[in-house]
Amino acid sequence: MRLFDRVSHRSILAGIAGSAVLALAACSQPGGDAKPAAPAAAEATLPDTTSTARVRLMTASQYANVIADVFGADIKPGKPLGPLTRTDGLVASGAAKVGVTSGDMMKLQRAASAVATQVVDNGNLEQEIPSHRDSLVPCKPKDPAASDDACATKFIAQTGRLLYRRPLTNDLLNEYVAKARKAAEDNKDFYAGLAGVLEGMLVDPNVLMITDIAEADPKHAGQKRLDAYSVASRLSFFLWNTVPDDTLLKMAESGEILTPKGRTKAVNMMLASPKLENGVRAFFDDMFAFDDFDNLSKDGAVYPIVTGTALKDAREQTLRTVVDHLVTRRGDYRDLFTTKHTFMSPALAAIYQVPTRPGWTAYDFPESSPRQGILTHISFLAVHSHPARSSATLRGKALRELFLCQKVPPPPPNVDFSALEDPTSPFRTARDRVNFHLQNPVCAGCHKITDPMGLALENFDGGGQYRDNEKGVAIDASGNLDGANFKDVTGLSKALHDHPQVPRCLVRRVYSYGTGGPLTNDSNDQVDALTKVFASSGYRVPDLMRAIALSDAFIRITDAEVPKATASAAASPAPAVH
Repeated sequence: MRLFDRVSHRSILAGIAGSAVLALAACSQPGGDAKPAAPAAAEATLPDTTSTARVRLMTASQYANVIADVFGADIKPGKPLGPLTRTDGLVASGAAKVGVTSGDMMKLQRAASAVATQVVDNGNLEQEIPSHRDSLVPCKPKDPAASDDACATKFIAQTGRLLYRRPLTNDLLNEYVAKARKAAEDNKDFYAGLAGVLEGMLVDPNVLMITDIAEADPKHAGQKRLDAYSVASRLSFFLWNTVPDDTLLKMAESGEILTPKGRTKAVNMMLASPKLENGVRAFFDDMFAFDDFDNLSKDGAVYPIVTGTALKDAREQTLRTVVDHLVTRRGDYRDLFTTKHTFMSPALAAIYQVPTRPGWTAYDFPESSPRQGILTHISFLAVHSHPARSSATLRGKALRELFLCQKVPPPPPNVDFSALEDPTSPFRTARDRVNFHLQNPVCAGCHKITDPMGLALENFDGGGQYRDNEKGVAIDASGNLDGANFKDVTGLSKALHDHPQVPRCLVRRVYSYGTGGPLTNDSNDQVDALTKVFASSGYRVPDLMRAIALSDAFIRITDAEVPKATASAAASPAPAVH
Protein backbone atom coordinates (compact mmCIF):
# COMPACT_ATOMS: atom_id res chain seq x y z
CA MET A 1 0.00 0.00 0.00
CA ARG A 2 1.36 3.41 -0.93
CA LEU A 3 0.20 5.86 1.69
CA PHE A 4 -0.39 9.47 0.76
CA ASP A 5 2.12 12.26 0.94
CA ARG A 6 4.98 10.79 2.98
CA VAL A 7 6.75 14.14 2.71
CA SER A 8 3.92 15.88 4.52
CA HIS A 9 4.12 13.22 7.26
CA ARG A 10 7.78 14.00 7.82
CA SER A 11 6.94 17.70 7.92
CA ILE A 12 4.27 17.10 10.53
CA LEU A 13 6.63 15.06 12.67
CA ALA A 14 9.33 17.69 12.35
CA GLY A 15 6.74 20.17 13.57
CA ILE A 16 6.30 18.11 16.70
CA ALA A 17 9.99 18.44 17.47
CA GLY A 18 9.82 22.19 16.94
CA SER A 19 6.64 22.79 18.91
CA ALA A 20 7.08 20.21 21.63
CA VAL A 21 10.19 21.65 23.25
CA LEU A 22 8.23 23.73 25.70
CA ALA A 23 9.19 25.80 28.67
CA LEU A 24 5.78 26.44 30.13
CA ALA A 25 6.34 24.80 33.50
CA ALA A 26 7.35 27.09 36.34
CA CYS A 27 9.35 26.08 39.43
CA SER A 28 7.40 24.86 42.44
CA GLN A 29 7.97 24.11 46.09
CA PRO A 30 8.91 21.23 47.22
CA GLY A 31 -12.21 3.75 55.16
CA GLY A 32 -15.43 3.95 56.74
CA ASP A 33 -18.87 4.88 55.47
CA ALA A 34 -18.97 7.45 52.71
CA LYS A 35 -19.99 10.91 53.82
CA PRO A 36 -21.65 13.25 51.34
CA ALA A 37 -19.67 16.38 50.60
CA ALA A 38 -21.08 19.89 50.68
CA PRO A 39 -19.69 21.10 47.36
CA ALA A 40 -21.52 24.40 47.10
CA ALA A 41 -20.18 25.67 50.41
CA ALA A 42 -16.71 24.25 49.81
CA GLU A 43 -16.33 25.75 46.36
CA ALA A 44 -17.28 29.20 47.63
CA THR A 45 -14.18 29.25 49.81
CA LEU A 46 -11.72 28.85 46.93
CA PRO A 47 -9.73 31.97 46.05
CA ASP A 48 -10.31 33.92 42.86
CA THR A 49 -7.29 32.75 40.89
CA THR A 50 -6.11 31.31 37.58
CA SER A 51 -4.08 28.39 36.29
CA THR A 52 -1.49 28.32 33.52
CA ALA A 53 -2.32 27.52 29.90
CA ARG A 54 -0.11 24.73 28.65
CA VAL A 55 0.78 22.51 25.74
CA ARG A 56 1.74 18.99 26.78
CA LEU A 57 2.46 15.72 25.09
CA MET A 58 0.15 12.83 25.80
CA THR A 59 1.56 10.26 28.16
CA ALA A 60 1.91 6.67 26.98
CA SER A 61 -1.17 5.56 28.94
CA GLN A 62 -3.23 8.44 27.52
CA TYR A 63 -2.23 7.55 23.97
CA ALA A 64 -3.18 3.91 24.52
CA ASN A 65 -6.53 4.95 26.02
CA VAL A 66 -7.26 7.31 23.13
CA ILE A 67 -6.72 4.55 20.56
CA ALA A 68 -8.85 2.12 22.58
CA ASP A 69 -11.69 4.60 23.15
CA VAL A 70 -11.83 5.87 19.57
CA PHE A 71 -11.29 2.59 17.71
CA GLY A 72 -11.77 -0.22 20.23
CA ALA A 73 -9.61 -2.18 22.64
CA ASP A 74 -8.57 -4.71 20.00
CA ILE A 75 -6.70 -2.05 17.97
CA LYS A 76 -3.10 -2.30 19.19
CA PRO A 77 -0.88 0.80 18.87
CA GLY A 78 2.25 -0.66 20.43
CA LYS A 79 4.27 1.70 22.61
CA PRO A 80 5.25 4.71 20.50
CA LEU A 81 5.58 7.11 23.42
CA GLY A 82 8.47 6.47 25.77
CA PRO A 83 8.91 7.57 29.40
CA LEU A 84 8.81 11.28 30.17
CA THR A 85 10.84 13.26 32.68
CA ARG A 86 9.30 13.40 36.15
CA THR A 87 8.73 17.03 37.18
CA ASP A 88 7.55 18.13 40.63
CA GLY A 89 6.68 14.53 41.45
CA LEU A 90 4.66 13.70 38.33
CA VAL A 91 5.36 12.36 34.86
CA ALA A 92 2.21 14.20 33.74
CA SER A 93 3.85 17.48 34.74
CA GLY A 94 6.98 16.56 32.83
CA ALA A 95 4.80 16.26 29.71
CA ALA A 96 4.48 20.07 29.77
CA LYS A 97 8.20 20.41 29.05
CA VAL A 98 9.29 17.78 26.59
CA GLY A 99 11.30 17.27 23.44
CA VAL A 100 10.58 14.65 20.77
CA THR A 101 13.61 12.99 19.21
CA SER A 102 13.97 11.61 15.69
CA GLY A 103 13.72 8.13 17.20
CA ASP A 104 10.42 9.09 18.85
CA MET A 105 9.17 10.36 15.50
CA MET A 106 9.90 7.04 13.84
CA LYS A 107 8.02 5.16 16.57
CA LEU A 108 5.04 7.49 16.23
CA GLN A 109 5.02 7.01 12.47
CA ARG A 110 5.11 3.22 12.78
CA ALA A 111 2.36 3.23 15.40
CA ALA A 112 0.16 5.49 13.27
CA SER A 113 0.64 3.23 10.26
CA ALA A 114 -0.14 0.11 12.33
CA VAL A 115 -3.31 1.63 13.80
CA ALA A 116 -4.53 2.88 10.42
CA THR A 117 -3.96 -0.52 8.82
CA GLN A 118 -5.90 -2.28 11.58
CA VAL A 119 -8.81 0.18 11.45
CA VAL A 120 -9.50 -0.46 7.75
CA ASP A 121 -8.56 -4.14 7.59
CA ASN A 122 -11.11 -6.58 6.18
CA GLY A 123 -10.47 -9.41 8.61
CA ASN A 124 -9.99 -13.04 7.72
CA LEU A 125 -12.96 -15.39 7.58
CA GLU A 126 -10.81 -18.54 7.58
CA GLN A 127 -9.04 -17.47 10.76
CA GLU A 128 -12.24 -16.01 12.26
CA ILE A 129 -10.71 -12.54 12.45
CA PRO A 130 -13.49 -9.92 12.28
CA SER A 131 -13.40 -7.04 9.83
CA HIS A 132 -12.62 -3.79 11.61
CA ARG A 133 -13.74 -1.67 8.68
CA ASP A 134 -17.29 -2.98 9.03
CA SER A 135 -17.59 -1.55 12.54
CA LEU A 136 -15.22 1.44 12.42
CA VAL A 137 -16.01 2.94 9.01
CA PRO A 138 -19.60 4.30 9.23
CA CYS A 139 -20.38 3.80 5.53
CA LYS A 140 -19.49 1.66 2.53
CA PRO A 141 -18.07 3.08 -0.70
CA LYS A 142 -20.01 2.62 -3.93
CA ASP A 143 -16.94 0.85 -5.29
CA PRO A 144 -14.19 -0.33 -2.86
CA ALA A 145 -11.68 -0.02 -5.70
CA ALA A 146 -12.38 3.68 -6.26
CA SER A 147 -12.64 6.93 -4.34
CA ASP A 148 -15.88 7.99 -2.67
CA ASP A 149 -15.84 11.54 -1.32
CA ALA A 150 -19.15 11.25 0.55
CA CYS A 151 -18.12 8.17 2.54
CA ALA A 152 -14.59 9.49 3.10
CA THR A 153 -16.01 12.77 4.39
CA LYS A 154 -18.24 10.95 6.87
CA PHE A 155 -15.39 8.82 8.26
CA ILE A 156 -12.85 11.67 8.41
CA ALA A 157 -15.24 14.14 10.06
CA GLN A 158 -16.42 11.62 12.64
CA THR A 159 -12.99 10.24 13.49
CA GLY A 160 -11.25 13.63 13.31
CA ARG A 161 -13.72 15.16 15.78
CA LEU A 162 -12.75 12.55 18.37
CA LEU A 163 -8.99 12.57 17.77
CA TYR A 164 -8.66 16.37 17.62
CA ARG A 165 -11.18 16.79 20.46
CA ARG A 166 -13.06 19.37 18.35
CA PRO A 167 -14.62 19.46 14.85
CA LEU A 168 -12.23 19.76 11.94
CA THR A 169 -12.26 23.07 10.09
CA ASN A 170 -13.80 22.94 6.64
CA ASP A 171 -10.39 23.61 5.10
CA LEU A 172 -8.72 20.71 6.88
CA LEU A 173 -11.65 18.38 6.23
CA ASN A 174 -11.54 19.20 2.51
CA GLU A 175 -7.77 18.73 2.47
CA TYR A 176 -8.04 15.29 4.06
CA VAL A 177 -10.83 14.24 1.69
CA ALA A 178 -8.70 15.30 -1.28
CA LYS A 179 -5.76 13.25 0.05
CA ALA A 180 -8.01 10.23 0.57
CA ARG A 181 -9.31 10.60 -3.00
CA LYS A 182 -5.83 10.74 -4.50
CA ALA A 183 -4.53 7.77 -2.48
CA ALA A 184 -7.62 5.73 -3.38
CA GLU A 185 -7.16 6.50 -7.06
CA ASP A 186 -3.44 5.75 -6.99
CA ASN A 187 -3.92 2.46 -5.16
CA LYS A 188 -7.30 1.57 -6.66
CA ASP A 189 -8.44 1.01 -3.08
CA PHE A 190 -10.86 3.25 -1.19
CA TYR A 191 -9.64 1.96 2.17
CA ALA A 192 -6.02 2.71 1.31
CA GLY A 193 -7.08 6.35 1.06
CA LEU A 194 -8.72 6.27 4.47
CA ALA A 195 -5.69 4.58 6.03
CA GLY A 196 -3.38 7.24 4.66
CA VAL A 197 -5.52 10.06 6.03
CA LEU A 198 -5.84 8.38 9.41
CA GLU A 199 -2.10 7.90 9.60
CA GLY A 200 -1.67 11.62 8.97
CA MET A 201 -4.10 12.49 11.74
CA LEU A 202 -2.36 10.26 14.24
CA VAL A 203 0.97 12.05 13.81
CA ASP A 204 -0.48 15.55 13.79
CA PRO A 205 0.82 17.59 16.77
CA ASN A 206 -2.74 18.80 17.37
CA VAL A 207 -3.71 15.21 18.12
CA LEU A 208 -0.62 14.20 20.07
CA MET A 209 -0.39 17.43 22.09
CA ILE A 210 -3.02 18.48 24.61
CA THR A 211 -3.27 22.19 23.93
CA ASP A 212 -5.05 24.75 26.10
CA ILE A 213 -6.62 27.26 23.70
CA ALA A 214 -7.68 30.63 25.05
CA GLU A 215 -10.53 33.02 24.47
CA ALA A 216 -11.72 36.21 26.15
CA ASP A 217 -13.40 35.66 29.52
CA PRO A 218 -16.75 37.50 29.46
CA LYS A 219 -16.98 37.40 33.27
CA HIS A 220 -13.55 39.02 33.79
CA ALA A 221 -12.77 41.89 31.48
CA GLY A 222 -9.32 41.74 29.93
CA GLN A 223 -8.71 38.18 31.14
CA LYS A 224 -8.70 34.77 29.44
CA ARG A 225 -10.43 31.46 29.90
CA LEU A 226 -10.13 28.10 28.19
CA ASP A 227 -12.41 27.70 25.19
CA ALA A 228 -15.18 25.11 25.41
CA TYR A 229 -13.25 22.30 23.73
CA SER A 230 -10.17 22.89 25.89
CA VAL A 231 -12.37 22.67 29.00
CA ALA A 232 -13.76 19.36 27.77
CA SER A 233 -10.25 18.03 27.10
CA ARG A 234 -8.83 19.23 30.41
CA LEU A 235 -11.72 17.60 32.27
CA SER A 236 -11.48 14.37 30.32
CA PHE A 237 -7.75 13.83 30.60
CA PHE A 238 -7.95 14.74 34.31
CA LEU A 239 -10.88 12.53 35.33
CA TRP A 240 -10.77 9.79 32.68
CA ASN A 241 -7.18 9.88 31.33
CA THR A 242 -8.49 9.91 27.77
CA VAL A 243 -10.26 12.03 25.15
CA PRO A 244 -13.72 13.54 25.66
CA ASP A 245 -16.56 11.32 24.57
CA ASP A 246 -19.45 12.34 22.32
CA THR A 247 -21.50 13.71 25.21
CA LEU A 248 -18.73 16.02 26.40
CA LEU A 249 -18.01 17.21 22.86
CA LYS A 250 -21.68 18.03 22.34
CA MET A 251 -21.63 20.06 25.56
CA ALA A 252 -18.61 21.90 24.20
CA GLU A 253 -20.25 22.44 20.80
CA SER A 254 -23.30 24.04 22.41
CA GLY A 255 -21.25 26.08 24.88
CA GLU A 256 -23.09 24.42 27.78
CA ILE A 257 -19.83 23.26 29.34
CA LEU A 258 -18.78 26.89 29.88
CA THR A 259 -21.77 27.63 32.11
CA PRO A 260 -21.52 26.84 35.85
CA LYS A 261 -24.59 24.60 35.62
CA GLY A 262 -23.28 22.85 32.51
CA ARG A 263 -19.81 22.23 33.93
CA THR A 264 -21.33 20.85 37.14
CA LYS A 265 -23.49 18.53 35.05
CA ALA A 266 -20.46 17.36 33.07
CA VAL A 267 -18.29 16.77 36.15
CA ASN A 268 -21.03 14.88 37.99
CA MET A 269 -21.55 12.69 34.92
CA MET A 270 -17.84 11.98 34.64
CA LEU A 271 -17.44 11.15 38.34
CA ALA A 272 -20.32 8.68 38.06
CA SER A 273 -18.79 6.98 35.02
CA PRO A 274 -16.79 3.72 35.25
CA LYS A 275 -14.03 5.63 33.43
CA LEU A 276 -13.28 7.45 36.68
CA GLU A 277 -11.47 4.30 37.82
CA ASN A 278 -9.11 4.70 34.85
CA GLY A 279 -8.43 8.31 35.79
CA VAL A 280 -7.76 7.55 39.45
CA ARG A 281 -5.59 4.57 38.55
CA ALA A 282 -3.53 6.65 36.12
CA PHE A 283 -2.98 9.43 38.65
CA PHE A 284 -1.80 7.15 41.46
CA ASP A 285 0.35 5.08 39.12
CA ASP A 286 2.07 8.38 38.30
CA MET A 287 2.17 9.74 41.85
CA PHE A 288 3.60 6.49 43.24
CA ALA A 289 6.32 6.57 40.54
CA PHE A 290 5.31 3.10 39.39
CA ASP A 291 7.00 3.71 36.05
CA ASP A 292 10.06 2.49 37.99
CA PHE A 293 8.59 -1.00 37.59
CA ASP A 294 9.41 -0.83 33.88
CA ASN A 295 13.10 -1.31 34.69
CA LEU A 296 12.85 -3.15 38.01
CA SER A 297 14.45 -6.53 38.61
CA LYS A 298 15.64 -8.41 41.66
CA ASP A 299 18.63 -10.67 42.16
CA GLY A 300 17.23 -14.13 41.53
CA ALA A 301 19.83 -15.77 43.75
CA VAL A 302 18.76 -13.64 46.72
CA TYR A 303 15.00 -13.40 46.02
CA PRO A 304 14.09 -16.43 43.86
CA ILE A 305 10.32 -16.06 44.32
CA VAL A 306 10.25 -12.35 43.50
CA THR A 307 9.80 -13.01 39.79
CA GLY A 308 8.89 -10.70 36.95
CA THR A 309 5.28 -11.90 37.23
CA ALA A 310 5.26 -11.15 40.96
CA LEU A 311 6.57 -7.63 40.38
CA LYS A 312 3.95 -6.99 37.70
CA ASP A 313 1.28 -8.22 40.09
CA ALA A 314 2.70 -6.07 42.91
CA ARG A 315 2.02 -2.93 40.89
CA GLU A 316 -1.47 -4.15 40.06
CA GLN A 317 -2.20 -5.08 43.69
CA THR A 318 -1.61 -1.57 44.95
CA LEU A 319 -3.58 0.06 42.14
CA ARG A 320 -6.50 -2.30 42.72
CA THR A 321 -6.38 -1.45 46.41
CA VAL A 322 -6.35 2.27 45.67
CA VAL A 323 -9.27 2.17 43.24
CA ASP A 324 -11.33 -0.10 45.50
CA HIS A 325 -10.70 2.02 48.59
CA LEU A 326 -11.02 5.47 47.05
CA VAL A 327 -13.60 5.00 44.29
CA THR A 328 -15.65 1.89 45.07
CA ARG A 329 -15.75 2.38 48.85
CA ARG A 330 -15.24 6.17 48.80
CA GLY A 331 -12.84 5.79 51.72
CA ASP A 332 -10.66 8.28 53.55
CA TYR A 333 -7.43 8.75 51.57
CA ARG A 334 -5.33 8.58 54.75
CA ASP A 335 -6.63 5.09 55.49
CA LEU A 336 -4.59 3.77 52.56
CA PHE A 337 -1.70 3.79 55.04
CA THR A 338 -3.50 1.65 57.62
CA THR A 339 -6.03 -0.56 55.81
CA LYS A 340 -5.71 -4.32 56.09
CA HIS A 341 -7.83 -4.82 52.97
CA THR A 342 -6.14 -5.53 49.64
CA PHE A 343 -6.13 -8.01 46.74
CA MET A 344 -4.04 -11.11 46.19
CA SER A 345 -2.75 -13.09 43.21
CA PRO A 346 -1.04 -16.52 43.26
CA ALA A 347 2.39 -15.01 42.53
CA LEU A 348 2.03 -12.55 45.40
CA ALA A 349 0.58 -15.09 47.82
CA ALA A 350 3.90 -16.99 47.78
CA ILE A 351 5.76 -13.86 48.88
CA TYR A 352 3.19 -12.79 51.46
CA GLN A 353 3.01 -16.40 52.67
CA VAL A 354 -0.76 -16.56 52.57
CA PRO A 355 -3.06 -19.22 51.05
CA THR A 356 -3.07 -19.27 47.25
CA ARG A 357 -6.25 -18.95 45.20
CA PRO A 358 -6.61 -18.76 41.43
CA GLY A 359 -6.85 -15.30 39.87
CA TRP A 360 -7.24 -12.03 41.75
CA THR A 361 -9.20 -12.23 45.01
CA ALA A 362 -9.98 -9.80 47.80
CA TYR A 363 -7.87 -10.40 50.89
CA ASP A 364 -7.68 -9.00 54.43
CA PHE A 365 -4.48 -9.37 56.40
CA PRO A 366 -5.26 -10.63 59.92
CA GLU A 367 -5.04 -8.20 62.82
CA SER A 368 -1.91 -9.97 64.06
CA SER A 369 -0.12 -9.44 60.74
CA PRO A 370 2.49 -6.66 60.49
CA ARG A 371 1.10 -5.93 57.03
CA GLN A 372 -1.14 -2.92 56.89
CA GLY A 373 -1.44 -0.19 54.33
CA ILE A 374 0.36 0.40 51.07
CA LEU A 375 3.75 0.90 52.74
CA THR A 376 3.83 -2.84 53.43
CA HIS A 377 2.86 -3.77 49.88
CA ILE A 378 5.56 -5.46 47.85
CA SER A 379 5.19 -2.63 45.30
CA PHE A 380 6.59 0.00 47.67
CA LEU A 381 9.09 -2.25 49.43
CA ALA A 382 10.63 -3.76 46.30
CA VAL A 383 10.80 -0.63 44.17
CA HIS A 384 12.55 1.36 46.89
CA SER A 385 15.31 -1.16 47.56
CA HIS A 386 18.49 -2.37 45.95
CA PRO A 387 18.47 -5.47 43.71
CA ALA A 388 19.87 -7.67 46.49
CA ARG A 389 19.09 -5.86 49.76
CA SER A 390 16.75 -3.42 51.40
CA SER A 391 17.45 0.27 51.85
CA ALA A 392 16.22 2.40 54.73
CA THR A 393 17.52 5.44 52.87
CA LEU A 394 15.69 4.77 49.59
CA ARG A 395 12.48 3.96 51.42
CA GLY A 396 12.71 7.01 53.66
CA LYS A 397 13.45 9.20 50.65
CA ALA A 398 10.39 7.81 48.86
CA LEU A 399 8.18 8.47 51.87
CA ARG A 400 9.34 12.08 51.98
CA GLU A 401 9.02 12.74 48.28
CA LEU A 402 5.93 10.72 47.32
CA PHE A 403 3.69 11.34 50.29
CA LEU A 404 4.96 14.56 51.90
CA CYS A 405 6.08 16.45 48.75
CA GLN A 406 9.48 17.13 50.33
CA LYS A 407 12.47 17.02 48.02
CA VAL A 408 15.46 15.08 49.37
CA PRO A 409 18.76 16.36 47.93
CA PRO A 410 20.90 13.89 45.98
CA PRO A 411 23.99 12.50 47.71
CA PRO A 412 27.12 14.63 47.41
CA PRO A 413 29.74 13.52 44.91
CA ASN A 414 32.73 11.37 45.82
CA VAL A 415 31.20 9.83 48.95
CA ASP A 416 33.25 6.81 50.04
CA PHE A 417 30.92 3.77 50.32
CA SER A 418 33.69 1.18 50.51
CA ALA A 419 33.18 0.50 54.20
CA LEU A 420 29.54 -0.35 53.57
CA GLU A 421 30.09 -2.45 50.45
CA ASP A 422 32.95 -4.50 51.93
CA PRO A 423 31.65 -8.10 52.47
CA THR A 424 33.74 -8.32 55.63
CA SER A 425 32.30 -5.07 56.96
CA PRO A 426 31.33 -5.15 60.67
CA PHE A 427 28.00 -3.47 59.78
CA ARG A 428 25.60 -6.41 60.00
CA THR A 429 22.28 -4.57 59.94
CA ALA A 430 20.70 -1.59 58.25
CA ARG A 431 20.71 0.27 61.54
CA ASP A 432 24.47 -0.25 61.80
CA ARG A 433 24.88 1.22 58.31
CA VAL A 434 22.64 4.18 59.13
CA ASN A 435 24.62 4.95 62.26
CA PHE A 436 27.79 4.93 60.19
CA HIS A 437 26.28 7.47 57.80
CA LEU A 438 25.15 9.67 60.67
CA GLN A 439 28.72 9.89 61.93
CA ASN A 440 29.80 11.37 58.59
CA PRO A 441 28.91 15.08 58.50
CA VAL A 442 28.82 14.99 54.68
CA CYS A 443 26.06 12.37 54.77
CA ALA A 444 24.30 13.10 58.05
CA GLY A 445 22.08 15.96 56.84
CA CYS A 446 20.08 13.91 54.35
CA HIS A 447 20.13 10.65 56.28
CA LYS A 448 18.57 12.32 59.32
CA ILE A 449 15.42 13.09 57.29
CA THR A 450 15.16 9.73 55.54
CA ASP A 451 16.59 6.91 57.61
CA PRO A 452 14.66 7.23 60.91
CA MET A 453 11.43 6.52 59.03
CA GLY A 454 12.95 4.09 56.53
CA LEU A 455 14.27 1.88 59.34
CA ALA A 456 10.68 1.14 60.38
CA LEU A 457 10.36 -0.91 57.19
CA GLU A 458 13.42 -3.09 57.86
CA ASN A 459 11.23 -6.04 58.85
CA PHE A 460 10.76 -6.39 55.08
CA ASP A 461 13.69 -7.34 52.87
CA GLY A 462 14.51 -5.95 49.43
CA GLY A 463 11.93 -8.23 47.83
CA GLY A 464 9.17 -7.28 50.27
CA GLN A 465 9.32 -10.54 52.27
CA TYR A 466 8.83 -10.40 56.03
CA ARG A 467 11.77 -11.15 58.35
CA ASP A 468 12.45 -10.65 62.05
CA ASN A 469 16.24 -10.59 61.87
CA GLU A 470 19.08 -9.55 59.59
CA LYS A 471 22.18 -11.75 59.59
CA GLY A 472 21.08 -13.29 62.87
CA VAL A 473 20.56 -9.95 64.61
CA ALA A 474 17.02 -9.06 65.76
CA ILE A 475 15.71 -6.09 63.78
CA ASP A 476 15.00 -2.89 65.65
CA ALA A 477 12.25 -1.22 63.60
CA SER A 478 11.70 1.78 65.84
CA GLY A 479 11.90 5.22 64.33
CA ASN A 480 10.69 8.80 64.18
CA LEU A 481 8.72 10.92 61.74
CA ASP A 482 8.86 14.65 62.39
CA GLY A 483 8.59 14.25 66.16
CA ALA A 484 6.27 11.23 66.18
CA ASN A 485 8.11 8.23 67.70
CA PHE A 486 7.08 4.67 66.89
CA LYS A 487 8.39 1.17 67.48
CA ASP A 488 7.52 -0.54 64.19
CA VAL A 489 5.87 -0.20 60.80
CA THR A 490 2.42 -0.06 62.39
CA GLY A 491 3.47 3.10 64.17
CA LEU A 492 4.97 4.54 60.99
CA SER A 493 1.74 3.89 59.09
CA LYS A 494 -0.26 5.63 61.82
CA ALA A 495 2.19 8.55 61.89
CA LEU A 496 1.79 9.07 58.14
CA HIS A 497 -1.99 8.72 58.43
CA ASP A 498 -2.02 11.56 60.96
CA HIS A 499 0.66 13.77 59.35
CA PRO A 500 -0.89 17.10 58.21
CA GLN A 501 1.35 17.27 55.16
CA VAL A 502 0.06 13.98 53.73
CA PRO A 503 -3.34 15.32 52.57
CA ARG A 504 -1.82 18.65 51.52
CA CYS A 505 0.75 16.84 49.40
CA LEU A 506 -1.99 14.88 47.67
CA VAL A 507 -3.89 18.10 46.97
CA ARG A 508 -0.78 19.60 45.38
CA ARG A 509 -0.31 16.56 43.19
CA VAL A 510 -3.96 16.25 42.12
CA TYR A 511 -4.24 19.99 41.41
CA SER A 512 -1.03 19.90 39.38
CA TYR A 513 -2.19 16.79 37.53
CA GLY A 514 -5.59 18.30 36.76
CA THR A 515 -4.26 21.60 35.44
CA GLY A 516 -1.53 19.97 33.38
CA GLY A 517 1.78 21.03 34.89
CA PRO A 518 3.85 22.03 37.91
CA LEU A 519 2.43 24.52 40.37
CA THR A 520 3.93 27.91 41.08
CA ASN A 521 4.30 29.83 44.34
CA ASP A 522 1.13 31.68 43.34
CA SER A 523 -0.75 28.37 43.68
CA ASN A 524 -0.22 28.11 47.44
CA ASP A 525 -3.44 29.91 48.39
CA GLN A 526 -5.43 27.63 46.11
CA VAL A 527 -3.73 24.54 47.56
CA ASP A 528 -4.45 25.73 51.11
CA ALA A 529 -8.12 26.29 50.29
CA LEU A 530 -8.45 22.96 48.50
CA THR A 531 -6.82 21.19 51.45
CA LYS A 532 -9.60 22.55 53.68
CA VAL A 533 -12.18 21.37 51.15
CA PHE A 534 -10.52 17.96 51.11
CA ALA A 535 -10.66 17.73 54.91
CA SER A 536 -14.30 18.81 55.02
CA SER A 537 -15.19 16.00 52.59
CA GLY A 538 -13.67 13.38 54.89
CA TYR A 539 -10.58 13.18 52.66
CA ARG A 540 -12.58 11.64 49.79
CA VAL A 541 -10.53 11.83 46.62
CA PRO A 542 -13.48 12.01 44.16
CA ASP A 543 -14.75 15.03 46.11
CA LEU A 544 -11.32 16.65 45.84
CA MET A 545 -11.29 16.02 42.09
CA ARG A 546 -14.76 17.52 41.85
CA ALA A 547 -13.73 20.65 43.74
CA ILE A 548 -10.71 21.14 41.47
CA ALA A 549 -12.69 20.54 38.28
CA LEU A 550 -15.37 23.05 39.32
CA SER A 551 -12.98 25.73 40.57
CA ASP A 552 -12.57 28.99 38.66
CA ALA A 553 -8.84 28.31 38.38
CA PHE A 554 -9.55 25.17 36.37
CA ILE A 555 -10.84 27.18 33.39
CA ARG A 556 -9.48 30.69 33.99
CA ILE A 557 -5.95 31.05 32.68
CA THR A 558 -3.13 33.55 32.71
CA ASP A 559 -2.49 35.82 29.75
CA ALA A 560 1.14 34.68 29.57
CA GLU A 561 2.04 31.65 27.48
CA VAL A 562 -1.46 31.23 26.07
CA PRO A 563 -1.40 29.05 22.92
CA LYS A 564 -3.41 30.26 19.96
CA ALA A 565 -5.81 28.11 17.97
CA THR A 566 -4.18 26.20 15.13
CA ALA A 567 -5.42 25.67 11.60
CA SER A 568 -6.60 22.14 12.31
CA ALA A 569 -8.86 23.09 15.18
CA ALA A 570 -12.26 24.64 14.71
CA ALA A 571 -12.97 27.73 16.75
CA SER A 572 -15.14 27.35 19.82
CA PRO A 573 -18.81 28.22 19.57
CA ALA A 574 -19.82 31.67 20.63
CA PRO A 575 -22.16 30.98 23.52
CA ALA A 576 -24.06 33.69 25.29
CA VAL A 577 -22.17 35.61 27.95
CA HIS A 578 -22.68 33.86 31.29
